[in-house]
Amino acid sequence: MKRTLSYLFIGIFFGIVMYKSEAASWFRIYEMFQFQSFHMYGIIGSALILGIIGVQLIKRNKLKSFFGEPIQIVPKEKGIWQYLYGGIVFGLGWALAGACPGPIYTLIGAGYVSLLVVLAGALLGTFIYGLLQKKLPH
Repeated sequence: MKRTLSYLFIGIFFGIVMYKSEAASWFRIYEMFQFQSFHMYGIIGSALILGIIGVQLIKRNKLKSFFGEPIQIVPKEKGIWQYLYGGIVFGLGWALAGACPGPIYTLIGAGYVSLLVVLAGALLGTFIYGLLQKKLPH
């Protein structure tokens, strides 16, 4: 129960930050794909840099989670094609829907009920991937 509540509060905080920074704004996402504004690239770039720093700190200092468990980061397979194809599909879905998976919940919470269709599509796609995962090249 303690973990569930901590995850819930972190998720709520993340949603508030996403909404206030306009990272969940369809207009900002549209601007990004039209190369009209640096706003989203700045958010994504700073998240990338902070993520790299955080992962390196975890690996080098062998940090533990808030619950005292060791954090294990499994190295990814070498290769480019699976990441290239996955990135293209992800980017196309993001461009068509106007939202990546993170802000979907934020936008629904902000009152954009039409994003329930996007959420249903994301869940359906995840389910189909789970069914086909063993048959797909990895």
